[in-house]
Amino acid sequence: MEIYSGWLDADETIEVLAVLEQIADSTGATIQAFDARYVVGPGHLEHAVQLADRAIEHDRAIADDRGVEILLYAAGRRQINRAMRMGLKGEDHPVVIVIDGGDHVAASQEVAALFRELTPFDGSLADEEYICDFFNIPDRERSTGARLADLVIERVTLLTIDG
Repeated sequence: MEIYSGWLDADETIEVLAVLEQIADSTGATIQAFDARYVVGPGHLEHAVQLADRAIEHDRAIADDRGVEILLYAAGRRQINRAMRMGLKGEDHPVVIVIDGGDHVAASQEVAALFRELTPFDGSLADEEYICDFFNIPDRERSTGARLADLVIERVTLLTIDG
């Protein structure tokens, strides 16, 4: 699995999504893009991929597409339209790209050509306000001293229990 971060300009969103789909089709890789402001770190996405794969393996997947299933788990949501808030938008924003399976090396090279700069993702683009709002993490829960990443991963994991 490869996880990269980069930048998306608003006027490129539709084109980038179409090209990512073409790259996924030609390489057999799963490619899922996220608004980086909602992702606490690589562990968040690695956990989502593991849970999505487990759901697919046990015939409990919500979506027909592995990339969408990963998005659902990353968002901790069962509704695709609500999870899409974590996806790419028609505005300038940082992005995180997960590339897994198939010929992920070739896919990574092609994806890198789409963005001005693509670097390994470290979670530094996360926006605490976006994350707390999206994952419904109140100040009183944050005041317990728990790491934000742990609180998000807990919510991602709860999706497996709610199903």
